[in-house]
Amino acid sequence: MTSVLESPAPVTVRAPAKVNLELFVGPLRDDGFHALSTVYQAVGLHDDVTAALADDWGCSVRGRDADKVPTDESNLALRAALALSEHTGGQEPVHLSIHKEIPVAGGMAGGSADAAAALVACDALWGTALPREELEEIAAGIGSDVPFLLHGGTAVGSGRGEVVTAVLAKGTYHWVFVPSAASGLSTPMVYSAFDQRTAGTRLDDPHPSAALMSALRAGDPSALAPVLDNDLQADAIALQPGIGEVIEAAMGFGALAAIVSGSGPTVAILTESAEGAIDVAVALTASGVAGDVLRATGPVQGAHVLPTVRTS
Repeated sequence: MTSVLESPAPVTVRAPAKVNLELFVGPLRDDGFHALSTVYQAVGLHDDVTAALADDWGCSVRGRDADKVPTDESNLALRAALALSEHTGGQEPVHLSIHKEIPVAGGMAGGSADAAAALVACDALWGTALPREELEEIAAGIGSDVPFLLHGGTAVGSGRGEVVTAVLAKGTYHWVFVPSAASGLSTPMVYSAFDQRTAGTRLDDPHPSAALMSALRAGDPSALAPVLDNDLQADAIALQPGIGEVIEAAMGFGALAAIVSGSGPTVAILTESAEGAIDVAVALTASGVAGDVLRATGPVQGAHVLPTVRTS
């Protein structure tokens, strides 16, 4: 093992959450995944992952929903570190310290953000210096959303979501997020409900909509609002009706739009401005419709190394 004197300093990487501005679900592929066309936007809720050399592989979690995150090898961040080590011929073990701000199991890709952060952190710690394209290939093997969390900004996801292409987008968008306090809604459940609902229906290969691309080029949230779309929204609401109640309430409180984020259960609410986001958030909590709200703007950058804080 590297001596203490030569041991590199721990590396901390910050990665964002995502919201799907559009999520179209196509037919099942041979690998069991649906063909997807989605437009991702990275938003300013973040998880931080610190990678440090250690005697054994491991991870620890603190922050929001920390008790819901596994710390064994099913943890996506640890899986990412192990995958990078294997890809590069074997590296010294690391301990990953994860600080969470992104809701867990909320359709905002918190686990994928941790995996993206771990890839960037370990790449820097070990000095493997892989090209971003190579990191994205490893990321795609870990999860469909992981390549986008490396990328950040606004982008189209195709394939099963892992093929990422940047989108020309202007402006800053102001969001309110309402994580669900209820449990029992998972991505497989929502896709299963979608499959049952669409059984016998021909599903075409999905493509991003021209209307949404045009709204993003204009940078106008009022133009973006009516073209937000999610093929899984009806299924998430059918499984958890409270989601629909949040959407209805948000629209009544002056939101431009409200949509299920990914497969849910988090509701993403688009507002006209930062002030509008505060107003909607306050109204939702004051009315008792939501006990927990988060505010963020997008787009933001993908996984990136944080500067080392030097102490005197």
